[in-house]
Amino acid sequence: MIQKEDFFIEANRVEGITEADYLRTKPYIETAKAFAQTTYQSIYIIDYFKKSFLYVSDNPIFLCGHSAKEVMEMGYGFYLNQVPEIEIPMLTELNQAGFSAFNATPREERMCCLMSYDFHILSNKKKLLVNHKITPLLLNELGQVWLALCTVSLSSHKEAGHIEFRRMGTSQHQVYSLTEHQWIPQEEIRLKTEEKEVLVLSARGYTMKEIAEKVCKSIDTVKFYRKQVFEKLEVENITEALSFAINYGLL
Repeated sequence: MIQKEDFFIEANRVEGITEADYLRTKPYIETAKAFAQTTYQSIYIIDYFKKSFLYVSDNPIFLCGHSAKEVMEMGYGFYLNQVPEIEIPMLTELNQAGFSAFNATPREERMCCLMSYDFHILSNKKKLLVNHKITPLLLNELGQVWLALCTVSLSSHKEAGHIEFRRMGTSQHQVYSLTEHQWIPQEEIRLKTEEKEVLVLSARGYTMKEIAEKVCKSIDTVKFYRKQVFEKLEVENITEALSFAINYGLL
């Protein structure tokens, strides 16, 4: 049976953090609080030295009916309590895979790493599929992740998985295969200017006819752009397309 200690492995073991170092964390926590006030996403900070959560926002998506204080006290026990048992092994595997990819990244690029994946949480006795993004917030002197910033939003997919590792600002992008148990390089999804325009205008609530008028194209052309977006993102409707594009920084 998986325990919360199983999430803390050699690959994410961090050393050398002092109480003086923790005095430096206050500005990061205050920034996370301010960020949480501007978004519906849940925000929290993982402390790999103390093997706990350093901060959890009041945003409700991730809380599953608990208070932010209760989730902080649970720490990694939250996953064991609120994630379906069948998905826990996936979380421990991607934890190992993520830190393997991170530690293989040149030290000077590690702060630019971002990992994204989807899993279910049990909220009010219902399964809710969420997207989880995690990125380094503070490294120790050895380049190990001490604090990591996590954001939780509603997923644009229909099932758990979709594990990606990116170095922001570069074209590097890897997808983790749960069947082959390895990272596989992938080409970046690129949207054309016209496709982005259709998505942005759709997000603003414009109808197909209004979008066609604004971009000076026929309705059929706008429909074609939208169809192309759906195929590239592997989604079925505009809501899923917008969620995907926002989550993955395509707009």
